[in-house]
Amino acid sequence: MTETLNERTLLPEHPDQLAEVHRFLATPTSLEGAVLRSADGESVALPPEMLEALRLVALALSDGKAVTVAPLHTTLTTQEAAELLGMSRPTLVKLLDAGEIPFTRPVRHRRVRLTDVLAFREYRRAERPAGLSELTRISEDLDLYDDVATAPLRRHE
Repeated sequence: MTETLNERTLLPEHPDQLAEVHRFLATPTSLEGAVLRSADGESVALPPEMLEALRLVALALSDGKAVTVAPLHTTLTTQEAAELLGMSRPTLVKLLDAGEIPFTRPVRHRRVRLTDVLAFREYRRAERPAGLSELTRISEDLDLYDDVATAPLRRHE
């Protein structure tokens, strides 16, 4: 059975301590042979991907940002996917039906893989500056920037 969203959001409660942890993790030589040790002395070696995850989490938390951790092979409901993308569920459903984001319908309701939602979000983020540049170019071609820049300011009454 596919896993549903099981996320955990961490809030920055001790930024000073977290900044110290981030500084430690940012030093490559300090990570060689890193281990995690429990209070009773049991230890386990930390693989590089775990150290990188710790470094990224420590950086964000030390900057005062919250961090949400979720497994990548998680499937989301359309509501969860819409919230992650910052849009309404009906808008997301239109994107799904248009083939913009892959989905499955195991029984009655659509399910979307978290990896597909994150890939779509990154695609949109990368696409946004290009669209803005195109709008700017069109406005310049139509001399709209000159009209706005030289227009006198007037108070609306």
